Amino acid sequence: MSASSSDTPRIDMWFDFASPYSYLAIERIDSLARGAGVKVALRPFLLGPIFQAQGWNDSPFRLFPGKGAYMMRDIARLAEKYGVVYNRPRLFPRMSVLPARIALLGQDESWGRDFCVAVFRANFQHDLDIQSEDVVHDLLTGLSLDADALIARAKTEAAKEALRKQVDRARNLGLFGAPTFFVEGEMFWGNDRLEDALDWARRVAPATPAPHASQDFSSLHHQQ
Repeated sequence: MSASSSDTPRIDMWFDFASPYSYLAIERIDSLARGAGVKVALRPFLLGPIFQAQGWNDSPFRLFPGKGAYMMRDIARLAEKYGVVYNRPRLFPRMSVLPARIALLGQDESWGRDFCVAVFRANFQHDLDIQSEDVVHDLLTGLSLDADALIARAKTEAAKEALRKQVDRARNLGLFGAPTFFVEGEMFWGNDRLEDALDWARRVAPATPAPHASQDFSSLHHQQ
């Protein structure tokens, strides 16, 4: 018998579309999570309000130019290491309120992950303005989604409030950067902690009952 969905280890990935380290993590997380037998839940939010609550009126990578210059070089090195396409955006960080609202609408939908990846690639591969309604419309259309309807929903007060609540939840969880991974309340911050988070998820997951001796193991293999 395969493990029930409640027994499957899970990792929550909190991210901001303006974060290049979140981009690297989302490009890596699916294959690593599959190999680890861990389910991924994507949790979009905005870092801006988190920084503002800490007294910063901008990204720390712009407030501290030396740190920003290091980060840009670090991202390029890591992208080469991982084999991930990366082109430094002309504008950093970019506004991402509209795609964040839409990603939140699709947070638990089948199209949600593909949309998130498309937005990240638009920003960090194609240097597109991801806050632009036209750009977002093209991304949604490219995924065979009803772009007009989703953008209209993203403009409603309900969608705005949902994103505000998501940011509040991030703040209450103690998030201070992106990406941040959560496993059973344990926090792991940064792209370089992805493997540690997945390993933790495996370690704390409930044990899966052994299959009955008479079970067809080829069938079990195809269920996993």
